[in-house]
Amino acid sequence: MTAIKTVAVIGGGPAGLMAAETLGAAGLEVHLYDTMPSVGRKFLLAGRGGLNLTHSEPFDVFASRFGDRRTAVEPLLNAFSPDALRAWSQGLGIDTFVGTSGRVFPTDMKAAPLLRAWLHRLRAAGVQFHMRHRWLGWPDQHSDAPATSLRFDTPAGERTIAADAIVLALGGASWSRLGSDGAWVPWLQARGVAVAPLAPANCGFDMAWSAHFSERFAGQPFKSVAIAFTDSAGRSFARRGEFVATATGIEGSLVYAASALLRDEIAANGSATLRLDLLPDRSAEQVAAAVRHPRGARSLSSHLKSRLGIEGVKAGVLHEVLKRDEMLDADKLAATLKAVPLRLTAPRQIDEAISSAGGVRFEALGATLMASALPGVFCAGEMLDWEAPTGGYLINASMASGVAAARGVLAHLAVGT
Repeated sequence: MTAIKTVAVIGGGPAGLMAAETLGAAGLEVHLYDTMPSVGRKFLLAGRGGLNLTHSEPFDVFASRFGDRRTAVEPLLNAFSPDALRAWSQGLGIDTFVGTSGRVFPTDMKAAPLLRAWLHRLRAAGVQFHMRHRWLGWPDQHSDAPATSLRFDTPAGERTIAADAIVLALGGASWSRLGSDGAWVPWLQARGVAVAPLAPANCGFDMAWSAHFSERFAGQPFKSVAIAFTDSAGRSFARRGEFVATATGIEGSLVYAASALLRDEIAANGSATLRLDLLPDRSAEQVAAAVRHPRGARSLSSHLKSRLGIEGVKAGVLHEVLKRDEMLDADKLAATLKAVPLRLTAPRQIDEAISSAGGVRFEALGATLMASALPGVFCAGEMLDWEAPTGGYLINASMASGVAAARGVLAHLAVGT
């Protein structure tokens, strides 16, 4: 009688849970380890304002959101597409709907019911959970010992476990308090796995606001605006939306969407200057005409408010970039209203970012996501070297990579063949 193969999955986020589900359904003995007291911590946090599972846009457009990593990520998405994810959710008894933005959410918008149903299915399939088990790497980081023997710090002390295959789904380095701290990077590098440096993604940025602006407008939203940016390599971004002024800079959905280009430009050249259009619904000619309109005895601030609706944080940012005499120059003022220059000097630290870029390079993995330098060890989720904007892309791709890695394990162990 053939012995049942054992697989260790390290990491209880969407990628690890999906790998465990796929392996458990195939009849393997699956042990899932996580450093936290319970699984899915970041998953639950992501669902705090409504769990955005995926996006309803055409698949080709969806795949394009992964930018330079599309070629590597698209095969993973073929293994678990947005439509497949919605069907999977429905199979758990959680219906989904498409919001006005095209984003896909559970009908009740909540993450907890879906996670409970998912864990019930995993336990029914025999998946065994080991909480408060922090992975410490391999017994001897620099030896030729099998890569499927692993060290853990546990409530009962340090222990070593062995498995027939390993799925690493350790996350990146954002929100370390939820378990993903990037501690695994040197361990994989020591075993010959190439890792791109981890960097913040979907993040805010620092810039030099005046003390007056920070004190008065921190936390205030820039609504109904547009930003545009072209980097030194000629790559461009332009989109409408909204974002928030912070005490040290800017953050929010519109900024996050441009964060990869902005981050890389800062890394290359020390700063990045985007252009903020405060009046995207009005043409440059309309704005200029409104500015030049006679204001009589009214102050300039009253004039801008009545003619263009410029007040509050939008008025404040003008004073950040224009001197008093420039504010009185109608041509200069009109041009700035359509293109406020915001010079960004640094991304916020990685632990504050929604996600992280960098990670295990796809060149270090085979087509099945097995590490070339570590036979029997597969990688999945945000620890891979890819990034995407918010909008359902992060969760969907993480889950898809979990499916792909699990299928790689099954092929490696010749299960079902």
